[in-house]
Amino acid sequence: MKLVRVGSKQFQKLCERNSGRSKRVIDSVKKILDDVQKNGDDALIKYTKKFDKVKLSPKELRVTECETSGAYQDIKPEFISTLKVIMENIEKFYRKQLKKSWKIKDADGVMLGEKITPMGKVGVYIPSGTVPLVSSVYMTVLPARMAGVKKIIMVTPPNKFNSIDPHILVVADLLKVDEIYKVGGAQAIGSLAFGTKTVPKVDKIVGPGNAYVTEAKRQVFGHCDIDMLAGPSEVVVIANQNSDINFIKADMAAQSEHFMGLSILVTNSKKIAKAMKNEVAEGYIVLVKNMDEAAEVANMLAPEHLEILTNNPRKIAKKIVHAGAIFLGPYTPVAIGDYVAGPSHVLPTGGSARFFSGLGVSDFYKSSHILSYTKKALEKLREPLEKVAGIEGLQKHLDSVKVRFE
Repeated sequence: MKLVRVGSKQFQKLCERNSGRSKRVIDSVKKILDDVQKNGDDALIKYTKKFDKVKLSPKELRVTECETSGAYQDIKPEFISTLKVIMENIEKFYRKQLKKSWKIKDADGVMLGEKITPMGKVGVYIPSGTVPLVSSVYMTVLPARMAGVKKIIMVTPPNKFNSIDPHILVVADLLKVDEIYKVGGAQAIGSLAFGTKTVPKVDKIVGPGNAYVTEAKRQVFGHCDIDMLAGPSEVVVIANQNSDINFIKADMAAQSEHFMGLSILVTNSKKIAKAMKNEVAEGYIVLVKNMDEAAEVANMLAPEHLEILTNNPRKIAKKIVHAGAIFLGPYTPVAIGDYVAGPSHVLPTGGSARFFSGLGVSDFYKSSHILSYTKKALEKLREPLEKVAGIEGLQKHLDSVKVRFE
């Protein structure tokens, strides 16, 4: 692990770790998206053959009911009972986020309000890679279901046998995912954003992915909404002399299991810093004066996961304003949040916790403002309205008010 001083160039690089974008990735993704927008299913089939080494026909892009029902034969029965426990935790957490339409009315007859509407179609991207990310299915789909999204479309790359991992199919089926397609990478994001003859266009795309998937989400934003621009997984661990060194080692080593996973230890203990120096090759140590400075450093880093492994974690947590998820105390490792606790593990990375939040039910709502005025109420605000419209020089705006009093 590398020792980094606060204020150094290396520390600044850690704080700005998400600012760089590869021109090669940008150009490659643009080419793929343009192709998908122009050639639809043909482009999907071409890139699936090129990148996934699987040859599909347009009819084979969509997972069939037979494939989904067959998946149940390839899993252990206890997997479903395990899922039920996890889903109960997720539902319990997100039930607090459910929103309802509201309105207020005053004595002059003015009614103002907000109409909350679930999104119509949402696309969920589930990476495959070397292992099936089963947890990403329920961590993305369940909040959307609870929000009342009408149609959920899932895309995920096929394996070399032209199939999808049975655990992914079973979870998707239990959560009533409407359609599943065997397509991954930037081309999958393009298919959801633009629509093809086979894959429907969606209103929003959510879910984790590699650099190409993330760049594709960036480029299609505006054609549809996206959840966030997530990069490699990361953890910042705040520790002091009372922290268990074995817990620190284990949690930082766990982060290194992720491709390009980043681990940063923030501590005021020279003893712990010295003990950790030869652990986790790709990690960093930031030595601070005290826990107040540790909180300041954590806010500057704005990490995806923040573990506070001190004897009084809540005191430090009160000072944290930038973090995707905060894990308090020695018995709350990141792994509990990744799999079973309840809050989604789809979290902002690369310092974007300064302005992004973890995926939640609110990500699947849209809001319409509602306004209703009586003639009396309109007249009451006529003078300030006319003054502001007059300053802006929009005469026809003024006329649209005046005509109502002629």
